[in-house]
Order: sequence, then C-alpha cells, then structure tokens
Amino acid sequence: MTPFDTDNTDRLLSTTRSVRRRLDFDRPVDPDILRECVRLAAYAPNASNAQDWRWVIVTDPELRAAIADHYLAGIVPPMQENLDRRRAAGDSAGVRHSEAVLYLAERFHEVPALVIPCIRGQLDPDLDFAWTASLFGSILPAVWSFQLALHSRGLASTFTTAHLLAAGEVAELLAIPDDYLQMCLIPVAYLQGDDLKPPARRDPDEIIAWNSWA
Repeated sequence: MTPFDTDNTDRLLSTTRSVRRRLDFDRPVDPDILRECVRLAAYAPNASNAQDWRWVIVTDPELRAAIADHYLAGIVPPMQENLDRRRAAGDSAGVRHSEAVLYLAERFHEVPALVIPCIRGQLDPDLDFAWTASLFGSILPAVWSFQLALHSRGLASTFTTAHLLAAGEVAELLAIPDDYLQMCLIPVAYLQGDDLKPPARRDPDEIIAWNSWA
C-alpha cells in the first residue's frame, strides 16, 4: 500500500481548528460537499458498528434564525461574564477568545449551514458511566472526521454545544425523535482568507505519562 503523504496529513490534522471570525456568511455551502463530508465521517469507528447516527443539516433561513436565537440565549450570558472577568484580569488571550465567541453568536443566523449530529440513545444517570462513554464515543470520532473533511475542502467549522440548553425546543423545531440525542451543533461556512496555522499546543512530553501517572 502506498504510504500517506504525511506532510499533508499532518498539516490537515494540525490546522483543523475552531473558526469563528473567518466564516464566509455570504457564500452558500454546496449540499453535495456536505453530503460527501458526512459520507467520509461515517467511516469513523462506533460501538458494534451500529451507525445509529443522523446528521441534521439546516440551511433554511427561518430555521437557522430560530436555532440561532436558542444558541444566543445559551451562550451570551456566561460568555459575557467570562469576557468581563478576563478583561479585569488582563487576560488578553482569554479576551480574544470570548470576543470571538460573542462575535459568532451575534451572527449565528447568517451561517449558511448548521449541522447537528445526533445519535440514538439518551443519557441515563442510573446507568454506568461506561454506557455514556460508549454513546459519546460512537459519534464524536465521526464529528471530528466531518470537520477534517470540511477543512480539506476549504470550509471551516467549530464545535458548539450552547444550543443544548434548549435541546427540547430545537428537537421540536427540527422534528428530531425523542430517542435521539443531539451531540453538538457545527456551524459550517467557507473559510475566508489564507489557510489556517497550527494553534499553540503543549509539548507531548508535558502531557504523556508512560506506564503510570507518576
């Protein structure tokens, strides 16, 4: 088998990151590209290969606006508090992050495609955590693969969860069945400007424990 081009693979893996300020709100996203990215995401591992996922892709302007209202209500109050606290502490990096989150929130209704990955199952506090880990582990790898596929095609995205504070209302709006769990909401748009650069990350030796934590 021909080896992968590790330079390109590593560049994709290291530059696929949350994008909030550089989304092109004016350019529609081709449905065929979204379909292809979902096709690739579906190769991700999942428990028993059940593939109990559904991808709700919202492009209708009225539905996007309604979802944006729920997202705005969920994210703005806590993020505004974070912004005020970070400003007071002189945390410039934190301020930039909070401002970027609030910027996207205010323009969420303009994002051309909103994608909600769902999986069959519900959280149950009476079940062992292993069940929850299996449930999440059966959709989150596919979500990341979806975002990688988007980036490789010139699109940008970010993983958001604030709409889940109104998950019931969003489920009713989109006719999502009660036996499906919304995992996140991914705003998708074409990337504006040049390609992304790798973000700062800790050195592997700072986060690896060989054979035991100690």
